[in-house]
Parts: sequence; C-alpha cells; structure tokens
Amino acid sequence: MSGATVIDHPLVQHKLTHMRRKTTPTQDFRRLLREISLLLCYEVTRDLKMTSQTIETPVAEMDAPVLAGKKLCFASILRAGNGLLEGMLELIPSARVAHIGLYRDPETLEAVEYYFKAPQELDERLVIVVDPMLATANSAISAVERLKKRGAKNMVFVCLLAAPEGVKRFNEEHPDVPIYTASIDEKLNEKGYIIPGLGDAGDRMYGTK
Repeated sequence: MSGATVIDHPLVQHKLTHMRRKTTPTQDFRRLLREISLLLCYEVTRDLKMTSQTIETPVAEMDAPVLAGKKLCFASILRAGNGLLEGMLELIPSARVAHIGLYRDPETLEAVEYYFKAPQELDERLVIVVDPMLATANSAISAVERLKKRGAKNMVFVCLLAAPEGVKRFNEEHPDVPIYTASIDEKLNEKGYIIPGLGDAGDRMYGTK
C-alpha cells in the first residue's frame, strides 16, 4: 500500500520471521530486534547530508566525506521503542536521544503520556521516531505531535510492523512524516493488535505480560 516504505532486504525479512515465531525466547527476540534495527537505520539514513573535511591518511592529505549539520536525534516511544533504539545507537553512537513515555488505554486505545524528555535544537536535527509497532497509530501520532510542539521539523517514523489502518491514519495526521517499516501486515483485530503480527513487542522483549 502507499504511504509507507517497506524495507524488504532479505536479512530484515529473515530475521523478522524468527521474531514472529511464538517459540522464540526473550533473549533471541531482543537480539533479533537489535540486529534488524541496525539494518533499518542503515536504510533510513541513506540520504543524510554530507560535507567534506580535510584529513591526513598514513599516505596523503585528502578531502574526505563527513556528515553535515547537527547530530541527529532518535526519539524512542517507551518502552518498546528502546529495543530499536539500542541497535541504532550502535550504528550512530553520537546521536542525541529523546524519550516519550506513552501507554495505550485498554478501554479507549488512546495514547496517554506520562514522560517526555528531549534534547535542545530539535528544529535543526533529523528526528527518527522509533516504535516496533504502528497499530492504531495513536501512540505514534501523539509522539510526533509532542515533538513538533518542541520544535522538530524534519522527522521520519520507523517501525518493525505496521497495520494498514495505522499507516492510513498516521498519514492523515502527519503527511509530512515518512514511514519506514519491515512489513505492512494484514489488519488489526478487535483489540487493536496487528494480525498476523508478533504479539506485544514490549512483553516479548522484556519477558513480561
């Protein structure tokens, strides 16, 4: 479907299949999520702006490419977003980090904020918002709204799985924020879970229920 970029790299899809299996243990689930996050981050940052810097190699002086502008910011939607965050920080350890605490009300499925902490000068940074699931999109929409109020102008949203309903709603609310995902699944069930999905990412990551 339109509205989201699906990263269909064979390694991403292979690892995602292992994560979907209900018999995959917690430690393997965490490891796979971290590994996939590295691959997703690689694709999402493909078009970062570059400049050059004069350096000396052991052989000669040269103008070499380096990233331009302010260090980017990862914005993790707690708690499950930290699973993607850890892998991305391995790839870009100098990135700044924002944390957005949201939980889904079990009755209304609406997002309720309980924590927000972000670095300064978001208006000058690329902000990569991360959460494993884009289901109803309530949490993602709320997180992006909060970041925009803080000044963020250049954002992308990265998730492991998305539901068509979530993609559609997110695009309606934030058409200026691209979505990157490893898969757009079939649908949401009556409880707002992605089908076929992989269950609750936070519970499977941390061994809770």
